[in-house]
Amino acid sequence: MAEQRKPLVTHIFTADPSAHVFDGKIYIYPSHDLAHKMEINDNGDQYDMEDYHILCLEDLDAPCVDCGEVLHMKDIPWVSQQMWAPDVAFKNGKYYLYFPARDHKGQFHLGVAVSDSPAGKFVAQENYIEGSFSIDPAVLMDDDGQGYVYFGGLWGGQLEKWQTGEFLENEDGPSGNEKALGPRVGRLTDDMFSFKEAPQEIVILDENGEPLKAGDEDRRYFEGPWMHKYNGKYYLSYSTGTTHTIVYATSDSPVGPFTYRGKILEPVIGWTTHHSIVEYKGKWYLFYHDSSLSGGIDNQRCVMYTELKYNEDGTIQTIKPYEN
Repeated sequence: MAEQRKPLVTHIFTADPSAHVFDGKIYIYPSHDLAHKMEINDNGDQYDMEDYHILCLEDLDAPCVDCGEVLHMKDIPWVSQQMWAPDVAFKNGKYYLYFPARDHKGQFHLGVAVSDSPAGKFVAQENYIEGSFSIDPAVLMDDDGQGYVYFGGLWGGQLEKWQTGEFLENEDGPSGNEKALGPRVGRLTDDMFSFKEAPQEIVILDENGEPLKAGDEDRRYFEGPWMHKYNGKYYLSYSTGTTHTIVYATSDSPVGPFTYRGKILEPVIGWTTHHSIVEYKGKWYLFYHDSSLSGGIDNQRCVMYTELKYNEDGTIQTIKPYEN
C-alpha cells in the first residue's frame, strides 16, 4: 500500500480533514478553501469558506472521489459566514455532520446536519446547538455509545472570549505563567442534537501533574482537537497554533485530565495545521493538510495522509512531513 504524502484531490482546495471508516471505506470531511480576497489577519478572516465537500477512498490505493457539495451556508438560517472545520459521527442509523460557523452577530457556534448516507447530502438544523461556541468540533463515539464533542480554538476561534459562559468581545485570555485554556467537551444527548449539560473545560497537565501554562506555546492547546482510543487509552491531539505542531496528551477518561506526551507532526507548509487519526485495516493513519498545492498560500490548502506508528509503550512516533 503506497505512502500517500501528496494531495488527495487537486481540483479544489481542502483543509482540516476529519477521517472516518464507514462501510469499509474511508470518508474524509474537510473544510473547502475558496479563493476569496479577504484581509489576512490573526482572526482568520482569510478563511472564508461557505460549503462542504466530502472525499471518499474505496481503499488507500484507490483514487480519491469528490462526492460533491453536501451542505452550503445559504441553506442554514443562522449562518452568516465562515463554515470552518467539520466532523461527522454515526448513530441511530444516521450520519451527523457537526460544523462551526459565525452567526449574524459574528459569533461562532456549532451546528449539526443529518444524512442517511456518509456521502451526504446533509440537511442542517435551523439553529445551532444551544450552549455551543467557538470552532473545530470533533466527535468521539465511545464504546458505550455515548457521544462527546470536543471543540475550541483561540484567536479567531473566540475560545478565550467565552470563559465566563457569555461572549466578551474584548477578552484576551490568559498569558505567561497563567494556566492555559483547554478545549471544551460536551456530552451529546441520545438524539445527537444537544448537550446533556454545559460543556466543560479539559485540563492538560505537564509531566509533573501541573496544568500547562499559556506561555508554553510548544505544548499548550490552540485549536483543532481530535480524540481517538488506542489500547483502552484516550488520546487527545491538537494544534499548538503559533508553533505549528500537532501534539498529543493521554488519559484514562474521555473528559480528562490529560497528560502531555509529545509531538505527532512537525510543522507543514503554511501557517495552519489540522489533522485526524483513523485506523484502517489494522494500521493507523494521520490525515492532515498543508499549503503545498497552492505554493504556500495559507488559505488554499490540500489534504493528504501518512501512516502513524506507535511505540510499544503507547507513545506515538513523531512524523516529519517532508522526509521519507
